[in-house]
Amino acid sequence: MKAKLLVPENLSEITLGQYQKFLKITKDNTDTLFINQKMVSIFCNIEMNKVLAIRYTSIKEITTHLNSLFEQKPSFIPTFKKGDFEFGFIPKLDDMTFGEYVDLDTTIADWENIHKAMGVLYRPITTKRKNQYLIEAYESFDKYEMKQMPLNIVLGSLVFFLEFKQRINDTYTELFQSGGGESQLTAKANFGRKWGWYSSLYGLCKGDVLQLNNVTKQPIHKCLMFLSFEKDKIETETRMLKSKMKI
Repeated sequence: MKAKLLVPENLSEITLGQYQKFLKITKDNTDTLFINQKMVSIFCNIEMNKVLAIRYTSIKEITTHLNSLFEQKPSFIPTFKKGDFEFGFIPKLDDMTFGEYVDLDTTIADWENIHKAMGVLYRPITTKRKNQYLIEAYESFDKYEMKQMPLNIVLGSLVFFLEFKQRINDTYTELFQSGGGESQLTAKANFGRKWGWYSSLYGLCKGDVLQLNNVTKQPIHKCLMFLSFEKDKIETETRMLKSKMKI
């Protein structure tokens, strides 16, 4: 008796965990047949030994369909139900805390950790009235398992957040734009790449490790404005000092 093959009709039938598994297994692999077989195995929930028994023409037809799904541009979906909870996207990104943004920025660029980013962006809804809602206060990105999220919701939220991130970068140019070129090949640049956001946290808490938790709970714009001011102030004073030394 032949097993029934369930092929996803849209991205909502594919989970984030499945997509992560596919990316990990096929990373740096150039064997098209293997990639296609794994695509069918993972996204159709069928064992690999059974995939090997499927005709190549059928494999090709299925993978062509699946690839067409991945080429779609999903819409932003603010809420979804998973298990006993209804999860909601952060109602207003500008109101997030500095800690939320740091956790997002350090996890959202890596598909192996993207479920952690989803744990920041989506949290259980605590209060709901018509189209408005409040979500649970942020504790950590791994409080809830997010790998079972529908992939269409993940992709839609990524586009939405990345637009916000670009706006942050454009607003606080002192922090997120550099001169580039040879000047980046310095000990200072290497230090920044190594420690990332920890340097900013250190600056905000004035080196007092006991204040780290308090800093991460502060509004994002409050922290970024302070960091921008500090950096601009230090660079201006440095230029003035160098100018005086030349006289």
